[in-house]
Amino acid sequence: MIRTLSILDRSRTRRGQPAPQALRDTVALARTAEELGYHRFWVSEHHSVPGVAGSAPAVLAAAVAGATDRIRVGTGGVMLPNHQPLVVAEQFGVLESLFPGRIDMGLGRSVGFTNGIRRALGRGTGDADRFEEQLTELLGWLDGTQQVHPEVHARPAEGLRIPAYVLATGEGAAIAARAGLPLVVGDLRSRDRVTGIVERYREEFRPPAAGTDPYVVVSGTVAVAATAEEARRILLPEAWSLAYSRTRGSFPPLRPAEEVEALEMSPKERDLYEGALTGHIHGTEEQVAAELFRVAEQTGADELLVTTSTYDRAALLDSYARLARITGLRP
Repeated sequence: MIRTLSILDRSRTRRGQPAPQALRDTVALARTAEELGYHRFWVSEHHSVPGVAGSAPAVLAAAVAGATDRIRVGTGGVMLPNHQPLVVAEQFGVLESLFPGRIDMGLGRSVGFTNGIRRALGRGTGDADRFEEQLTELLGWLDGTQQVHPEVHARPAEGLRIPAYVLATGEGAAIAARAGLPLVVGDLRSRDRVTGIVERYREEFRPPAAGTDPYVVVSGTVAVAATAEEARRILLPEAWSLAYSRTRGSFPPLRPAEEVEALEMSPKERDLYEGALTGHIHGTEEQVAAELFRVAEQTGADELLVTTSTYDRAALLDSYARLARITGLRP
């Protein structure tokens, strides 16, 4: 069983509610996660997505950290190709200064997912290929070794210990290994692929200092309820949003499960919808516990980062409480 559990919340919007409510819900969920004993709480970066309110992860992380006392807070992640490394270093330096010993810096290598977003950000698809170079520069701003911009210093970040994590698959995992950084990899629907990435990461890992070991965080959707059917209904809103985006090109706010169940879908939509429901960890507490044992055995992961989203907030909170009970978390 993986005993270290954390949450990544993407600030998903719900139909009929404004985006600001999704951000407030994220902060409220962080308080609950702390009460339940979760290890860390991360927020994400998405731009111009109708169904996601979290576009400024460093700002949202500050709100989360200010509303909690003990839980680690970070990003899952800041998409480094969208930003200048100096600015990212400064942002996390401010966070760590305000909330010492609680800040994580999760970094991804994606750029905006449409041409319009990339143009607005001043980035192109090729910028993702510079991730390793940018990562090296960012780490140099923190430890004071960067030489790209002599006589420039990242204040107040320089000299602070801010743990960095690489969100990665494929080549990104190799970058994490070469940098000697922890790896965050998902999702658990593709268990064999995740296991292969983890194995290669461990084989190629270069410790930056003596005693530094590989550290693996696997991420995925987990839904727990009193019955398997109730747990499956938690997954329906997100599955429909994914199917909708694949057929209409726009990722929409979440709809209630009962509305999704009543929808008429084309054969293509139905296939995408059913595919989006396949492979997630869901069920009763006993069923989920058994599956988590299998995940631990197969991946050898050190930590599980749960990424569940749904329309019904009460069901989501109950799921997280049940998951905490399964794994023996203590507040």
